[in-house]
Amino acid sequence: QVQLVESGGGLVQAGGSLRLSCVASGRTFSSYAVGWFRQAPGKEREFVASIFWSGGSTVYADSVKGRFTISRDNAQNTVYLQMNSLKPEDTAVYYCAADSSAASVRKGRGNYWGQGTQVTVSS
Repeated sequence: QVQLVESGGGLVQAGGSLRLSCVASGRTFSSYAVGWFRQAPGKEREFVASIFWSGGSTVYADSVKGRFTISRDNAQNTVYLQMNSLKPEDTAVYYCAADSSAASVRKGRGNYWGQGTQVTVSS
């Protein structure tokens, strides 16, 4: 079992930065792929970024490439999402998800999900 807790959300002006954290409990966190997703009001949840177990392979949605960076610290059981050059359209609740299958994470079918953290970008 893995439990995930997100933090780091908040209100920021357009062009600003935030760093989200996803802290996991569970001894085998290093064997899980982890992804970030977001859901804006009235919209479907969408994939943002994912990272493989070792941290050596990352995938990003086109909408965030060059602005967001996903990373992980397995010793701290934490995955980060550094968000720079934020835009109002980045406003959403951000969730992290984990699974032993990287493909499942990418498809939004990870077994484990956090409760989400709100990110609001003002124009």
